[in-house]
Amino acid sequence: MSDAPTPVPAAAVELTALVNEGLGNSCYLVDLGDGSALVVDPPRDLRAVRAAAEKAGLRIRFAADTHLHADFLSGAVQLAHDDGAAVLASTAGRREFDHHGLGDGDQVDLGGLTVTALETPGHTDEHLSFVLADGGRAAGVFTGGSLIVGSAARTDLLGADRTAELARAQFRSLQRLSALPADTAVWPTHGAGSFCSAPPGAARTSTIGAELATNPLLGIDDEDRFVEQLLGSLGSYPPYFLRLAELNRRGPGVLDAASAGQLAELPVSAVQRLRADGAWVIDARPVGDYARAHIPGAVSIPLRAQFATWLGWLVPADVAIVIVRNPDQDLTELVWQALTIGVDRLAGELACGIQAWSAAGHPTAGTALVRPGRIDPGHRVLDIRQEPEYAAGHLPGAVHVELGALVHGATELPNAPTVVMCGHGERAAGAASLLERAGHRDLAVLDGGPGDWAAATGHSLVTGP
Repeated sequence: MSDAPTPVPAAAVELTALVNEGLGNSCYLVDLGDGSALVVDPPRDLRAVRAAAEKAGLRIRFAADTHLHADFLSGAVQLAHDDGAAVLASTAGRREFDHHGLGDGDQVDLGGLTVTALETPGHTDEHLSFVLADGGRAAGVFTGGSLIVGSAARTDLLGADRTAELARAQFRSLQRLSALPADTAVWPTHGAGSFCSAPPGAARTSTIGAELATNPLLGIDDEDRFVEQLLGSLGSYPPYFLRLAELNRRGPGVLDAASAGQLAELPVSAVQRLRADGAWVIDARPVGDYARAHIPGAVSIPLRAQFATWLGWLVPADVAIVIVRNPDQDLTELVWQALTIGVDRLAGELACGIQAWSAAGHPTAGTALVRPGRIDPGHRVLDIRQEPEYAAGHLPGAVHVELGALVHGATELPNAPTVVMCGHGERAAGAASLLERAGHRDLAVLDGGPGDWAAATGHSLVTGP
């Protein structure tokens, strides 16, 4: 699993941060001191939450959501169903399931500890932060997508017409949070690797005092300049972000945890029928295996911590999905990553993998892997990393198109011999597979990144957009 527990001391509060490295988020398990627990911003995949609670001998009695999440489905409804947990969330969110609606200043007695809701709009317009207090003393604040370490979360997820308005609200929210005592712990949900961050940083937790000293946005006292700074840092984000908030408002469907991590095994004939009906084949094998032989038209998304992000970014929301994997790859992890971002349309996996496809006499395709020092000078170099990555250093003459833009933009690129590159090769393989689906030929994937190319050739990278 990608979630790693991290003990986070704060006064006398026993708190564990559960970090999902792939989505770049943290949820928090708080020991309430009486054998029960509060979970803040739980994901739909509750395996790490339950493991941490079981290890600590805790029963989950409360689940709190700071906002209507756009990047993952909340596990609060599941916890209410399975554990009888009371769900704490903003009244302004108009959620369509049973919850304890909170407004600004509302307090909830957790049995010794209390949480106080602070309205902190900006990332979303119904956003709450939760101040956790022990005996009247603020121990920490769950800031969700408001104040994050070194920055603030993005404000453009409700549409371009709301972005500047929400950025101004974010300014006021950060000013409000920064007025808390300096030793108050800051426990954000979004952090490094999250496309909700603007921009991402390395650390995941902090204190109000540390943020006042180091967060450049808290050093801006002019609202117009704050808005300019925040909006200037916004990059692209996956299209599924536009769907999940509404699903979270309605309440994600309750899952049977015993069967949720399973997939039907499909014979080759069934995969053929599904493909004919418009299903996409997702090849989750490592890049080398995909490059050697894959089903023509399959999209390469290697199973790793970031699998869910790219599955949701590259695959249309209305198509069935067939998985191809190696037998040693964790099917349960793959399925839970998909479910966490609301991808419930996995039709099954190809039984016995690519070997079954070949054994049935069906053709396979291959993609060349190129070493960093062996790029043919006659080939176009296509760099598909995010804009900040490209600007930090790229090959001279490299064409830049972000991977997410290739979903609809692959047909617009001239069909020419191309080496596709990213930081290591996984995203580049995904880009090459999209180009292949669009009819491009003579494709290769760089086995490495720009640093490897510079080291192999002795040439310098180019910086800037």
